[in-house]
Amino acid sequence: MKLFVTGGAGFIGSNFIRHILSKYPNYKIINYDKLTYAGNLKNLKDIAKNKNYKFVKGDICNYKFVNKYIKDVDAIINFAAETHVDRSIANADAFVKTNVNGTFTLLEAAKANKIKKYLQVSTDEVYGSILKGSFTEESYICPNSPYSASKASADMLCRAYFVTYGFPAMITRCSNNYGPYQYPEKVIPLFISNALKNKNLPLYGDGKNVRDWLYVEDHCRAIDIVLHKGKAGEVYNIGGGQELSNIELTKKILKILEKPETLIKRVADRLGHDRRYSINYNKIKKLGYKPQFTFEKAIKETVKWYKENK
Repeated sequence: MKLFVTGGAGFIGSNFIRHILSKYPNYKIINYDKLTYAGNLKNLKDIAKNKNYKFVKGDICNYKFVNKYIKDVDAIINFAAETHVDRSIANADAFVKTNVNGTFTLLEAAKANKIKKYLQVSTDEVYGSILKGSFTEESYICPNSPYSASKASADMLCRAYFVTYGFPAMITRCSNNYGPYQYPEKVIPLFISNALKNKNLPLYGDGKNVRDWLYVEDHCRAIDIVLHKGKAGEVYNIGGGQELSNIELTKKILKILEKPETLIKRVADRLGHDRRYSINYNKIKKLGYKPQFTFEKAIKETVKWYKENK
C-alpha cells in the first residue's frame, strides 16, 4: 500500500509514519508537509533514508502540487492542520486557510484521482464541552473556538463528499494527545520544559478543566486500525480513557520531575475555555482498538524523552 501522509513532519504525523514503516515494512509513504513552525524533519531523522519513505515539502492548499504527488497512492491520511487553540483565538485566518481550504483542496484532488481511502484526522473538540457523560459519534457538534470550528468545518466537508459523491472519506476524532516530538506550545511539553528550567507553569483559571489524555502511540495504532478496517462515511472516536483536571496533570508532572508546586502560576482563563472533554470510543473498540498505555507509565516516558531531547 502507498500512503500520502500530510503533516507528517509534525507531532502525531511523524509518530504515525514511524509506526507504519515499523509494522508494514513494504508500505511506501510520501510525507507531504509545509514545514511550518510545528513541523520538524528531525522528528524523522531515524527513518529519513528508508527506501520506502519520501519527503515532499508542500502546502495542502496547493491543488496543482497535491495533484502531482497523489496520482498513484492508495490512501490519504490528513494530519496537516493548525492546532493550537490560543493561536486560533489571536488570529483565526491561518486556521481557516489550512484546516478548511486545505481539506477542501485535498478532497477535490483525491476525488479527481479516485483515491480509494481518505482519512481525516480530527479532534474531540468539535463536540464542544460536556459536564456529564461522554460524546458519541452520533452527538451533534458544537465547536467553541476558531480552531475547533475550522476542524468541524473540515469534517462536514468530508461528510458532504461521502454523501454527495460517494467519496471514501472516514473521520477520526481523538482526545488530547501527548508523547515524544510534540511542539512545546501544548500544555504537557510546555510544562515539562518550563519545570526543567525552574520557570513558572502558567495554569489557566482554577485548573479544573478536564481533558482525556491519549498517548500518541495508542492514537497511531487506532488510526492504523481505521485505515485498514474502517468503513467509508463513518466517524470513529479515539480516546485514552485517562481523564484528568489540568491541576492534577500539572502536579503529576512536577512530582515526576521532583519540582515544587510553587512553580504553578495561576493566569487569566482562556477565552471560551471548554470545561470538559469526554468521548465514548466503544465504536472503535469493536474494530480491535484498546489503549495499551496507562497515563502513569506514558507520562513518565514522555518526561524522560523531553529531558533527553531538550
